[in-house]
Amino acid sequence: MKIPGARLDAFCKRPDAGVRAVLVYGPDAGLVRERADLLGRSVLPDLDDPFRVSMLTGAAIVADPPRLAEETAAQSLVGGRRLVRVRDAGDATAPAFDRVLKDKAAGDTLVVAEAGELRAGSPLRKLFETAAAAAAVPCYVDEGAALERILRETLSRFRVNLDGDAAHWLAAHLGGDRGVLRGEAEKLALYVGDGGRVTVEDCIAVVGDSAEIALDAVVTATAGGDRQRLERLLDRVFAEGEQPIRVLRSLQRHYLRLLGLAAAVEAGSSPQAAVDALRPKPHFKEAPHLAAQAQRWSRRRVAYALSRLADAEADCKRSSFPPELVCRRALDDLSRVAAPRR
Repeated sequence: MKIPGARLDAFCKRPDAGVRAVLVYGPDAGLVRERADLLGRSVLPDLDDPFRVSMLTGAAIVADPPRLAEETAAQSLVGGRRLVRVRDAGDATAPAFDRVLKDKAAGDTLVVAEAGELRAGSPLRKLFETAAAAAAVPCYVDEGAALERILRETLSRFRVNLDGDAAHWLAAHLGGDRGVLRGEAEKLALYVGDGGRVTVEDCIAVVGDSAEIALDAVVTATAGGDRQRLERLLDRVFAEGEQPIRVLRSLQRHYLRLLGLAAAVEAGSSPQAAVDALRPKPHFKEAPHLAAQAQRWSRRRVAYALSRLADAEADCKRSSFPPELVCRRALDDLSRVAAPRR
C-alpha cells in the first residue's frame, strides 16, 4: 500500500496491523535510515540485538534468494517478535520479497527494506505499493533550512537555543542524516544545560565520541587496505568493549556508500567528481579517503565486500568461533582486497 505523506511519521512509529514488510526508499539516505529505525523500534527497542535482528543486503539476497525467506521464518531463541533489515534493496530483490509476502505462514517477523531513489515503474516499489501485507514509505531530501529546523526543534525541547554559525557547523560535519542530527543535538542540549545556547565551540567539544571516531578509523583502514593499522585499531575497539556485530554493520554502511561511488566511476565520472556529488557532502577530512577508495573498489568488489560482511555477521550469531575472531578475519580479508598491489 502507499502511505500518504500526512501519515508517514505516525505509520513508521506504529505500522498498520497486518503489514509484514515495509520498503523505505528515496534520495534522502538520512531520512530513509531514520524512518527505517522508527519502524524497527516498533518491534523492539534495541536495533543491535543479535538474537532478534537480522541484517541482510540486496547483494546477499540476489546471490542467495531463499535467504530472505529463511531469515523471515526464523524464530527468536529468546522470545519476542523478530526484525529483518535489508540494506541496499533493488529491483533484483523483488522476486524474493514477493515470495515472502505470498507466504502467509511466514510468522510475525517485520521486514524493513531500505533503498535509494526508485522510479515509479520500479518492480520493487510497485510490489510494496500494491501488496496488502506491504507498504511503501518515500523519503525526500531535507536541505538547508529543513536541516536547521530539525536541529532547532530538537534543541527546543530542552529550551536550548542554537547560534547560526553552530547550525552551519553541524550541517557541514553531520550531513543530512536525521538520526545523527537529532542524537548530537540531544548531547549538545545536555552539555550546555537547560536554557543554554549552543555555540561552535560547544559543537567542537561535544560532537562525536571516541568510540565513533575509532570505528570510523577502522572503516577507513579496512577500505583503504591499511592492514597493519587495522590490526592495531581492532585491538583498541575490542579492548574498549565494542561489539563485533556493530563493527561489521559500520563497514556495511560504508560499503553501501562506496557502491554508489563505484557506479558513478564506472559510468565515466572521476573519483573526485563522484565524491563531490555525494549528498550529504562528506567532511573535508573524509573526502580524500573516499576518492582513493573509489579508485580501488569496483561495483563487483563492493558486492563481494557486502556479501562477506553479511556472512560474517551471520557467523557471529551461529558459528562456534568467537565473534571477535570472525570479525577480524572478515576485515583482514577486505583489507587484502583493498591493499595496493606492489
